[in-house]
Amino acid sequence: MEKLKEFVKRNQNKILLVLLVVIILLQVLLRIEYGFEKAYLHIDEGYSYGLMNYDKIDIMDNEDFYNTWHKSEYYKDYLSISSKEAMDLTPVYENQKNDVHPPFYYLLLRIASSFTIGSFSKWTGIVLNIVIFILTSIFIYLIANRIFKSKIYAVFMVLVNGFTLASIDTTIFIRMYALNALNLLIIAYLHIKNTNKGKLSCKELAIMSIAIIIGSLTHYYYLVFLFILFIMYLIKFIKQKNTKNILRYVSMIIISAIISLAIFPYSFVHMFMGYRGTGTISSLTNINQMWNSFRTYCNILCDNVFNGILLFMVLVSVAVVVYHFIKNKKLSIKFENKEFWLMFIPSVIYFTMVALVSPYQELRYIMPVCPLLVIGGFYLLKVLLEKVFSKKNTYYILSAIFVVMLILPSIIKLDIPFYYLYKDKKEIVTKIEQEQDKPILYIFNKEQNRFLDDLYLFTISDQSYIMDKEEFSKEKLKEIFTNINFKNGFFVIINEGLEHETYLKEISETLNVTGYEHIQRMNACDIYQME
Repeated sequence: MEKLKEFVKRNQNKILLVLLVVIILLQVLLRIEYGFEKAYLHIDEGYSYGLMNYDKIDIMDNEDFYNTWHKSEYYKDYLSISSKEAMDLTPVYENQKNDVHPPFYYLLLRIASSFTIGSFSKWTGIVLNIVIFILTSIFIYLIANRIFKSKIYAVFMVLVNGFTLASIDTTIFIRMYALNALNLLIIAYLHIKNTNKGKLSCKELAIMSIAIIIGSLTHYYYLVFLFILFIMYLIKFIKQKNTKNILRYVSMIIISAIISLAIFPYSFVHMFMGYRGTGTISSLTNINQMWNSFRTYCNILCDNVFNGILLFMVLVSVAVVVYHFIKNKKLSIKFENKEFWLMFIPSVIYFTMVALVSPYQELRYIMPVCPLLVIGGFYLLKVLLEKVFSKKNTYYILSAIFVVMLILPSIIKLDIPFYYLYKDKKEIVTKIEQEQDKPILYIFNKEQNRFLDDLYLFTISDQSYIMDKEEFSKEKLKEIFTNINFKNGFFVIINEGLEHETYLKEISETLNVTGYEHIQRMNACDIYQME
């Protein structure tokens, strides 16, 4: 036993490195498993593929989109690149210019899609996110090692974060949020790493600048985090009366901003004149809406980021503080770790701002800051517990909390986890796959345009027809079904905002269909099977 302890002590760094690699590999395998389970695409995931590839933002803008029979290839073309398009990166830039997001993530997705030319695959985006997850785990380790001053805790935080519901959903959701999470970790680490430097070198500033340019070209919320870091760094240098670092650092930020705007000048328009930017500003005037949104995000934080145990962690923290006060007749708990605050304060402000102004109350908007909040939450609890327990027992308690995090979602049966797997859509996808020879008629209401929420089904069906509601008539129905074989039945999809029974009745009478059955409710429509 003594020899074993001596061996472990002598080779601790190598053992921890092997353990870190094993943990990340296991978490990657878990994400691959969930990748297989992913049954559907969110509307924004459809946009992720279309915006990096198509010659326009929406497939609905095609002149032949409505009132024409299409095969599955028509819709797959929106989601994939052909051999002729492989070398044309124009859509990556032009579509983002006309949309509301910067282009860097779409460039990476476009590069990843070059490995699946001529076909669409969810794995293009998932594999890209898995690569990003691996890099994210490495920076979680680097930051946690700086914060906890312990490689064991650094490995532990990689373990904890990789098994949170939010982390898994971030990988499965084919959008820029995983990349933004990595960008926040990188810029936080670079600031933490250089926080005690008497002089910032040109190399360090150049690396920071590259990270800032990439981050600002990935997602605009990144700038919120960066701005708080900038203010904190500036205050630190002012207190130190370090004029050289102030000039170097501010110059680096200005140069980075100029380069970023030179690459994508439309960022300014998006943030201050686009509908998302003005919508964010206008939401700040509605106090009740802001409060309700913040409460919703707190629940999301508890359920998804901490797997349902955040309230328990808070109660444990309060109990420790009360016990410490009763025992010592005063509060002597201090958090003097400046590197921790440099990471945690921007994270909390980012979370708060997003919770107050985001257009929807969904996990995806706080995904980028989730790893930092997990590190911060466990570090705060560790510091508090060590005021009552030994360091060894504290580690055991935190390990027990992690075990509870793993099993609690299945015990309390949370309804929220793995939202982006779309398991509730698996049945309809399977049905369309099995009966793909049956035509699909979509009665479309342009006022409820969420077609990309339904796009995936049309990439499966052999033939489908999108009918503008203004074109609907018995004569038109007879005309379009004249040469279509529907003796084995067909599917009808009807948008929201329309009187479904009226349309179904007219379709049944016109095409001599004996009956119909409602088979699936979607986000903005209902699907019926006509027999």
